[in-house]
Amino acid sequence: MEREIHHFNNKEITLKYDIIIIGSGLGGLQCAFILAKQGRRVCVLEKELHPGGCMQSYRRKGIALDTGLHYVGGLAPGNSLYPIFKYMNLMDLPWQHLDAEGFDRVMIEGRNFAYAEGLDNFVETLSHDFPAEREGLRRYADVMGEIGRHLHDAILPRDEVDFFNTSLFSQSAYEFLNETFHDPLLRNVLCGSSLKMELDKDTLPLYTFAQGNNSFIESSWRLKGDGSLLVDSLIEDIRSMGGEVICNAGVQELIEQDGKLVAALTVNGDRYEADWFISDAHPAVTVDLVKESSKIKKVYRRRIHSLANTYGMFTTSLILKPETLKYFNWNQYIYKKPNVWTYYLDNEPVSGVLVCCRVPEDSSSYTRYVDIVTPMPWDKVAQWSDTAVGRRGEDYCAFKNRKSDECIALAETFIPGLRDMVEARFSSTPLTYRDYTATPEGSAYGVRKDWHSPMMTLLTPKTPIPNLLLTGQSLTLHGLLGVSMTSLFTCAEILGKDAVYAITKTE
Repeated sequence: MEREIHHFNNKEITLKYDIIIIGSGLGGLQCAFILAKQGRRVCVLEKELHPGGCMQSYRRKGIALDTGLHYVGGLAPGNSLYPIFKYMNLMDLPWQHLDAEGFDRVMIEGRNFAYAEGLDNFVETLSHDFPAEREGLRRYADVMGEIGRHLHDAILPRDEVDFFNTSLFSQSAYEFLNETFHDPLLRNVLCGSSLKMELDKDTLPLYTFAQGNNSFIESSWRLKGDGSLLVDSLIEDIRSMGGEVICNAGVQELIEQDGKLVAALTVNGDRYEADWFISDAHPAVTVDLVKESSKIKKVYRRRIHSLANTYGMFTTSLILKPETLKYFNWNQYIYKKPNVWTYYLDNEPVSGVLVCCRVPEDSSSYTRYVDIVTPMPWDKVAQWSDTAVGRRGEDYCAFKNRKSDECIALAETFIPGLRDMVEARFSSTPLTYRDYTATPEGSAYGVRKDWHSPMMTLLTPKTPIPNLLLTGQSLTLHGLLGVSMTSLFTCAEILGKDAVYAITKTE
């Protein structure tokens, strides 16, 4: 790769690239992969010591613990995510196919319900428990199937307004469920595996809800290992194609000149120049990096900063004593009460969790690692918002320990005696995510989408600066599928839609 050498602050450094990407989360790395494979000179700048964003992992007691990756949907041939992951060589990773008869299981008040793989099986399995609701289940499955079939067509819409005004984005998920199903228990069951999105009855669009669930019903998978396998694979390929990924290089300012960005300045004093800039950071963080601009007006800044963010997550990661818990090949959701849409807003002990485990890495039938996850709105930790990692005080530690105890107690309704199996435990809150990923309020899914105003809350990759693009889960859809699709939207602004659409046809 050819490089230009400039002099800056009396030192000689590499400056010139075709594209600078800010942030090494999944969206940033996927954009880097696509663009590098198309022959562009790409450099990813990451503020942390380790790349990956919410896909990164950290080691405790010799075991790699995940920060955000738990399972992935749509990886079988013909599924939504398969062509993108195939194109990026991610299908070469060791994937574990989850139980097709019940990859997700939802326990409400002690009664367990299974999500089966495939829309027809999904309908049949739940119809056994709710025979009077078969017609509604079929209608819901048809909506998911239609969205899934046309997912990649969104890259080539007739026009952007048509796509972002589609009726499913401007329709309430909560109202659709109430209109389609008569049994309130079934409505809770159908939403019980939706910790993969924010269940907000006032705002959640039907498209977000249906698309988020459809890909997992297509097929569900776990990595046989931690999320760094995915991150390392992308970075290795990016570098092999001439790209660079530089950590400990936080961008502190984007410099505009004559209406276009010309450089990114990092906290260590380096200056990186490029023709294009892509930000995988939160949109509000991105606009703040452009301190002086003739293109970004105050009204645009106010709009981006006024967008509400989804809630964060509290995670308890458990390292278990050897040979104490048999591996279970599904994700278990547990709720004390049938109040799946509102339980996380209560000031009561934790009453809803996701429990999932690591595929055994020693070929045994026992797992050594369990994650317990529950939503946590920002106001639960806001009192410590002015503190930093490792310096939050005894009250914060006591808060985390109490929430961890509550998570374990609820998980014990599924795994009796879990507490006695624990060798060590570690926990994180939205504050943790805020400090490591620079996401406002430690949001788990970025900007909250609102069916009342899809045009205001669904962001395109374009910004008022013509060579500054956005990517990541705050734009259109979140999760691995949403971020992957958004990376295609972003790259299409540089490569053209036809070139990017071809990626979705990878066999």
